[in-house]
Amino acid sequence: MNLFEKLPSGVLTARGWGFVLGAVVALLFAQVLGRRDLLYVGVLLLALPLASVVVLRLVKPRFTVTRRFQPQTMEVGSTTTVTLALRASVAGGASIGMEEQLPPRFGQAPRFSFPSRNPTREGVSLYEYRIRSMARGVYEIGPVTAEFTDPFGLARSRHVLGTADPLVVTPAPVELLVSALAGARGSDGMAATRRQANPSDDDVMTREYRHGDSLRRVHWAATARHSELMVRQEESVTMPQATLLLDRRHSSFSTGFSAVFGRDAAADSALSTSPTFEWAVTAAMSISAHLLERNYALRFLDQQGAPALLHSPSAPFPSEEEHHGRGAVEGIAEGLAALELSPETGHRPGAHVDSSGSTAVRPGETARSAVRRVRRRTAEPSQRTPHARSQHAAFGDDLLDRLAANRHRGPLIAVLGLLTAEEARALASASDHGLPAYAILATERPADAQPQLDILREAGWHATAASPSAGLPVVWAGLEHAVGRAAPHVPANGAAPAGRPGHPLPGRRP
Repeated sequence: MNLFEKLPSGVLTARGWGFVLGAVVALLFAQVLGRRDLLYVGVLLLALPLASVVVLRLVKPRFTVTRRFQPQTMEVGSTTTVTLALRASVAGGASIGMEEQLPPRFGQAPRFSFPSRNPTREGVSLYEYRIRSMARGVYEIGPVTAEFTDPFGLARSRHVLGTADPLVVTPAPVELLVSALAGARGSDGMAATRRQANPSDDDVMTREYRHGDSLRRVHWAATARHSELMVRQEESVTMPQATLLLDRRHSSFSTGFSAVFGRDAAADSALSTSPTFEWAVTAAMSISAHLLERNYALRFLDQQGAPALLHSPSAPFPSEEEHHGRGAVEGIAEGLAALELSPETGHRPGAHVDSSGSTAVRPGETARSAVRRVRRRTAEPSQRTPHARSQHAAFGDDLLDRLAANRHRGPLIAVLGLLTAEEARALASASDHGLPAYAILATERPADAQPQLDILREAGWHATAASPSAGLPVVWAGLEHAVGRAAPHVPANGAAPAGRPGHPLPGRRP
C-alpha cells in the first residue's frame, strides 16, 4: 500500500493505479506466454482508468454555491456563522468530498461531503461552521474545492466551485466613560441655544401660535406672510459637533521592535500596519462610537485634512468626512477594517515622478516644456516655496483650513503616532480651532514623547502618550487630569499623564 501512496494521486486513485499496474503485468505475461486472454484482461484493466479520467474531464457536475455570513460583518474577537448552500444542477456520481478554503488565521479548513444527510426538498445541501478572527481586515472566504471520483473509484478530479466572498472584520470599540455630556448639553448630547433678544427677520425662527404663548412673542411680519398668528421660537436644539484626527503615516507607527516582529500575526491580512497603529485604530473606533452614540456630528480627517477613510478599500463611502445619524458607527467601523499605514514619499501626492531622470518628450508636449518639467522635478527642496511644502504636508495648511471652517464648534481629538518636534509645533496651532483640544500619542516609549507633549500642552492641548499595552479607558480618563510643571510620572499602565486642566472630556461632567 505504501507503493501506491507514493504514486501521483492527482489523476488516479490508489485503486486506479492498481488497475494500471495490473494491466502492465497482464500485458507482459500475455507477450511472454502468448496468451490472448491475458491480453484482453490487460487491455480491459488499462481502459477502465483511462475511461474514468475522460468521463470526469468531459462530464462534471455543475454546482451553484451561495455563502452567507451571520452577522455580515464581525468585530475583532467575535465569531460569525458561515452558511454554505450547494446545489448540483447536473447529477454527479458517487459522494463528493469538498473543502472550504480559508485564510490560515481561521484555522483548519472545514471538510464535508456532498450531498448532505438532510438536503432540502429542492436538493440544496446546507452546511454551517463558525470562524473567529483576532485581527481586523478584509478576508477572502472560499472558494469551495471539490474532489470528484468516478463510480468505480478509479480516477479523481479537483475543481473549484463558486467564488470567494469577502468577510469584513472591524475593530471592536472599547467602552469609554459613560456619563452625561458636560455643560448645558443633555444626556442625549443635544444643546439648547438661546437666540438674541431682538433677532432680525433673517435669523428668527417662528412657529404657529399655541394656547398660552405670550403676545410679546408674536412675530407680526410672519403673521402677515402666513395669514395666521405666528410667534418667535427663541430656543432651538443644535447638534453638537466634534472633529477626530487620525494620523496614518508609516513613519509615525513603524518604529520599535514590535513593528518588525508584530507582522506575523497579520501576515494573511495583507495590511501595512503595526501594533501601535492597531492601538490607534481601536482608539479612533472607540472615540467615534462614544461620540456618535451621544448624537455628535463627527468629522473624521487624516493628518493632511482629507477624509480619514478616503484610501480604505472597505469604506462604504470613502469620500465622506462627516458622519452622523443611524449607521454612522457601522460605516466608520467598516472603513477602519482595511485602513492601513500610508507610505510617505518626498513628492506631492498624485504627482508623476520619472525615476529614470530622462528628458523624453511626452505625447502632446514640446521639447522646451519637457526640459522645464525635468528642471522642476530635479529642483532642490529649498528652492520650492514654503507654501508648496506646507500645503500637502502633515498638519499643514490644508488641515488648518479645514479645521478653521468649523472653529469652536466642538472638541478636537487627535489620535497620533510619534511626532517630531517640528510636527508638534505645526499641530500646536490647531488647538485654537477646537473647544477643547485633546491629543493621544501612540508610541512604544511614552517617556520619549515628553518634549512633543510639552509643545502641545503649552499651546493649549490636553495631551498624553500611551503604549500599545495601555488600557484605552484609562488613557481616555487621564486626559482631563492636570499635571504640574514638574517632570511627570509615567504610570505603570504605559500611559503618560495628560496636561492642562480646565476642560472636561466629551461625555464627562466637569
